[in-house]
Amino acid sequence: MRLAFLSKLSAALLVSATPVLAQDVTLRFQHFVSPQSANPKYFIEPWAEKVEAESNGRITVEIFPFMQLGGSAQNQYDLIRDGVIDGGWVIPGYQPGRFPEAEALELPFMVPESAEAASKAAWVYTQKHLMDDFSDVHVIAVHMHGRGLIHKKGDAPESVADLQGLKLRGPSRPATLLLDALGATPIGMPVPAFPEALSRGVVDGGVITWEMSPSLKLDELTDSQTDVSGERSLYNLYFIWAMNREVYEGLPPDLRAVIDANSGYDASVWAGQAHDQGDADGRAAMEASGNEIATLSEDVTAEIRAVGETVIEDWADEIAARGLNAQELLDDARAAVRITSEPSR
Repeated sequence: MRLAFLSKLSAALLVSATPVLAQDVTLRFQHFVSPQSANPKYFIEPWAEKVEAESNGRITVEIFPFMQLGGSAQNQYDLIRDGVIDGGWVIPGYQPGRFPEAEALELPFMVPESAEAASKAAWVYTQKHLMDDFSDVHVIAVHMHGRGLIHKKGDAPESVADLQGLKLRGPSRPATLLLDALGATPIGMPVPAFPEALSRGVVDGGVITWEMSPSLKLDELTDSQTDVSGERSLYNLYFIWAMNREVYEGLPPDLRAVIDANSGYDASVWAGQAHDQGDADGRAAMEASGNEIATLSEDVTAEIRAVGETVIEDWADEIAARGLNAQELLDDARAAVRITSEPSR
């Protein structure tokens, strides 16, 4: 009788242990743009599919666009940190001043026009200066988008004077500092608010990438898209793809290894490549729309770069006043760009 009892007990323990050994996990990630935008289309969704496949279906990654799980693009970081969502796409610059060290990468003409190249530099720089800032979440990848352009109603600007007094949307503090220094009236706002602000006349235009243009209907809401000359971007934006730290650390070791295998430098490069592909798609769509596509002359670009240098100097003074080593941040941002641009990297 005792033997029969022990046999039943052992069987029960084996049954109860089975779900633990075959634990399935559902992760809910969200972002704030159309699923047809470049990052979701070419990085976020494929990343989720790759994680699911490499976990043999034990991880399900549910992706929610347009902030469908609640909150706003501005507080996405806190939603991840607090466990409201398991993970998501974050623009740290949407909370101006909170992550000042990240701003070094967003300063005028700091990074290359290629999002892939800029994202390589972003990963290197992040390892030295930003992992402590993001210690309350688990960073999967960091990246930057491609060229930031001036999109506006009416004719394309041909000089700095043409920007005077224009109400222009800016996504980050460095971008709005540059617009202000150029004589425009900057209005900071996240990307989801941009189309409505254009349609209501709150802004005359703004700065954003090629890749976001079609999904925001900028072919209908603006008349011209204007880039600067050269191989550096007028401005850029820094992003992180991250998940809740407790959720990550609570994964079984083999599933945590799947996330790790799809994290880091290579994932950051992948995210950058997504934006480069999106820029090619977006530019083609905008050209097909009949909008004016313009490039500022080298002389005007040089004038803007000179203004950008004053913005960098003022930023450095402000950051130094906050007790940070501004010169080290600038030097390391430039070194990361230089190192990751080398063919051997």
